[in-house]
Order: sequence, then structure tokens, then C-alpha cells
Amino acid sequence: MSKIVIIGNSAAAIGCVEGIRSVDKYSEILLISSERHHTYSRPLISYLLYGKTDEQRMKYRPDSFYADNMVDVMLGKTVVSVDAKTHNVKLESGEVISYDKLMVATGSSPFVPPLKGLETVEKKFTFMTLDDAHALGEALTPDSKVLVIGAGLIGLKCVEGIADKVKEITVVDMADRILPSVLDAEGAELVQKSIEKHNVSFYLNDSTDEIFPDKAILKSGAEVEFDILVVAVGVRPNISLLKDIGASCGRAIKTNNKCETSIEDIYAAGDCTESYDITIGAERVLALLPNAYLQGETAGVNMGGGEKTYDNAIPMNAMGMFGYHMITAGSYEGNVYTEREGENYKKLFYKDNRLVGYIMIGNIKRAGIYTSLIRNQTPLDSIDFELIKQKPQLMAFSAQKRYADLAQSH
Repeated sequence: MSKIVIIGNSAAAIGCVEGIRSVDKYSEILLISSERHHTYSRPLISYLLYGKTDEQRMKYRPDSFYADNMVDVMLGKTVVSVDAKTHNVKLESGEVISYDKLMVATGSSPFVPPLKGLETVEKKFTFMTLDDAHALGEALTPDSKVLVIGAGLIGLKCVEGIADKVKEITVVDMADRILPSVLDAEGAELVQKSIEKHNVSFYLNDSTDEIFPDKAILKSGAEVEFDILVVAVGVRPNISLLKDIGASCGRAIKTNNKCETSIEDIYAAGDCTESYDITIGAERVLALLPNAYLQGETAGVNMGGGEKTYDNAIPMNAMGMFGYHMITAGSYEGNVYTEREGENYKKLFYKDNRLVGYIMIGNIKRAGIYTSLIRNQTPLDSIDFELIKQKPQLMAFSAQKRYADLAQSH
């Protein structure tokens, strides 16, 4: 029996617990998290403000999860350093805790750029945690004018969560389109138009030049009045615990396909790590909940003495904005197949006899078939790809293939 310490309490940490317990029922597990809450699903914080969910339904696992899995929990506690030589972690309180194996699932933090005048704004918020959502929610009034800096996933989910609670929302982004890391120009335009119906205006290809307590002056010269400011320009992986002790890091912590770091007995998973993206054949940060869970589970199985690898990571996003749904996956390069009909939009990207990416907006039925093709790197000449382009259905596959790995996507 060994003592396993997990730093973090989100998808990667929970995956790790479940991975450990799938092969090791008895080792001691201690989970330490700087947040005070039971594990919850971060993507749902906008729905909490929206009124579509509540804290109980946001929970990522049932109330009994920690007890059921024999996990000791220290919530509201922050690890400030790791000593790999002595196998100890030190808390902000000064307490020192030993480990045999350590999982670092520290996620990421909002990046707040050095905006001129930002310190003069009284009501300014980020939007990543449950506490962020509560703080913002308490500040909102029906007369609020909200300025959101950032038109990425976090900024726009915030917009969705608060749109019906405030007078107006303005979104500013340096990129030439919304969701620049997720959508192409045509898809972004479709989604932007649907969001604008909810009293939201956009300044794209623009940025804040100076911020005053009640208005922002943009580079273009435009003035935007506001009384609440949300900064959602991006995130930074929380890597300092391991970078400070010499672990191999790029933009994030580097791991192998067993989710081991370069330091013995220390594993890492989730948004604080890099993953090997099979669609581009390179390491990159894939800050996505499904990938975080799978990485955590892989680490957990290996920490518990089993054997598991994680080597088919792909970028993937599934989200809705005011009931308008989109799913994207993979990388956008190679040959292109496009369909557009009203508010439905589909674009497939393929090269070297493989599907490498897709964008689907509006009608997203059976997107899982495309995801399977990418993840399994299925040769396109082994299926009826002409049929699959237009109608993703299992009949385009051979019977053997159909009943093997694609039936689950039906």
C-alpha cells in the first residue's frame, strides 16, 4: 500500500481517483484543493448564472464520491512547493505532507494582461471558477452595462450566462472573429449573428487602449461605457510547482503517454499539461475536460500499478450559445468539404487519406462518427467517404468496422 497525493479537484483529479481505484482498492489517497467546493463541472458556471442549473446539479460526482472511493480531502488548502527528493509537499499553512506518488492536476489560471487603467475599475472580474461566477452574479443589476474583454470560449460563455440579467453587453477582442481558436471565419460569423440577437455588440480587430472607472477607450477610438468589467483574454497553465523543481516544461508540463513527468513518482494531467495531438503530430496544450479526465484516469491506473496509455488526444469543443449548438474537433488543414444551409454549417478537413478535423454548427447530429474517424485515424479509402461527407451514418462502414469501434458513436 502506498500513499498517493493528488493536487487538484477537477476532471483530471477525479479521473485519477477513478483510475487508481480501478486497479488498487486500498492505497491511501489524499486530495488537496485550493478551492473550497466539492468537485464541480467548470463549463457549467455560466449555466448557474443563467439559472439553468444549481450548485447541486453542477457537481461532477455525487456527494458521496470521496467517501465511496476512500479519499481523504483537504479543501481550501493550497500547495506552495514540492520536494521531489524527500517526497513531500508543503502547504501555505506550513504543513508538510509526504507522498509515495504525486499527481499534479493544478489546471490553469486566468491571464490578466497589463491593461492601462485596470486598477481604477472597482467591479472587475474573471470567469473561471464557481467563486468567480458567484462574485459576478452578486454585482449584476438589470441596469448593468458589462464590458467583456475576450471573445473566446470563456468570454462568450460568460456573455450567455448574464445576457438576460443586464442592460447591455459589449465584447472586445483583438482577433478578427469570435472564438478564433475554435471556428473559421464563416462559422464565426454565423454564431456572432445569433449572439447579437441578445443585446450583445462586438468590437473585433480592436483592443482597449485605456480603461477608466466607467468607460474604455479602444485602439480604434471608440468609447465603451460600462460599470462591470470581465477580463477573459485567456488562461495560463499552472506549472510553477513542477517547473520550480526542474520538471520538463514547455508552455505546460510535459508528460509521456503514461502521464508521467520527467521527475520520478510525479504524474501530471489536465490543463496544466501538454498532450500529443494526433491531428498535427505535435505536443500542445489541450485544455479540454474530456482530455483532462482521460489523462487523469491514465495516470491513476499507472499510479495504482496497472498499465494504461493515453495517446489519441485531439482538440475538441462542444458548446451551445443561447441554444445554438456547435461541435468542432481536430485541426483545420488539408482538403475541405463544406455544406451550408440556413443556420446549419458543416466543414470537413481531410488529408493523407485521413479525416483531420471538422466544424459543425446548428445540426450536430452524429458528429461522434466524425470524431471517431479522427481519433481512430481511420483510412478514408476503407469507408464510403463520399456518403459519410454528406450523411454521417454507420451504413457507410463495412459490417466488421461498423460493429467494432464505431457503434458507440451511433
